[in-house]
Amino acid sequence: MPIGAITRGTTNTNRLRRVDRWISTLPVLRRTADPLVVDLGYGASGVTAFELQARLAKHRPDVHVRGLEISPERVATATAQLKDVRDGRSPFARDARVDFGLGGFEVPLPAGRLAAVVRAFNVLRQYDEDAVADAWRLMVGRLQPDGVLVEGTCNELGRVSSWVAVGHDGPRTLTVSLRLTDLEHPSIVAERLPKVLIHRNVPGEPVHRLLTDLDRFWQHNAGLGTYGPGQRWIATAEAMRSNGWHVSTPRRRLRLGELTVAWADVAPLGYEWAGA
Repeated sequence: MPIGAITRGTTNTNRLRRVDRWISTLPVLRRTADPLVVDLGYGASGVTAFELQARLAKHRPDVHVRGLEISPERVATATAQLKDVRDGRSPFARDARVDFGLGGFEVPLPAGRLAAVVRAFNVLRQYDEDAVADAWRLMVGRLQPDGVLVEGTCNELGRVSSWVAVGHDGPRTLTVSLRLTDLEHPSIVAERLPKVLIHRNVPGEPVHRLLTDLDRFWQHNAGLGTYGPGQRWIATAEAMRSNGWHVSTPRRRLRLGELTVAWADVAPLGYEWAGA
């Protein structure tokens, strides 16, 4: 039996482009002999799995994406879409290496295979916070030794997004990714934090300090907006580094509105990784 509960299943074309292009940079995709990537909880349509495969194939042409859903009806819908792709009645490549199956947090895979990446987006948002740890452990247990679980959420248009990267050694980083054009306050991401953090955005918690500092330095560098929001965001990230945040985002990705910090910087008070 699939482990999990059927959630709303909202799916929008291009919604997950921010996290997809971040996943494309992961070292495991360059190194692995088996570039198997899982789109867990793709929702009412299989479009996010096709988009993920198309984006990753630009960097790893042999990437294989397996979409998993807990709802048999959603699996049937996505499988019908796959037939349209194979028949050339879709904008996606006819030879796209994509398939679909029934599954939840246990991540069922073909015998002997493990995933290089599991992307679980807008899934745990609809669960209770105390369900996160068990779900993470199950998903991480289906990863290759260097594999990564990418778990997070975004708004309906994909312009406000955040995710945690988790490996066998536990959570490693938090990334926020925002559309910089017309951005008033980076703390808008508060409403789209991963479930493990969304209720921790209160004074005294590290993630609250992160968002407070982001807002402060974004405002402090408002004058650089004359040169474009990308320059303003780069200056904000540099100010964050100067004030003790462990920012690992390359400059070229800062221009995209990304900011990645070490998990240790934002881990909830009292948080401990129990292992997979």
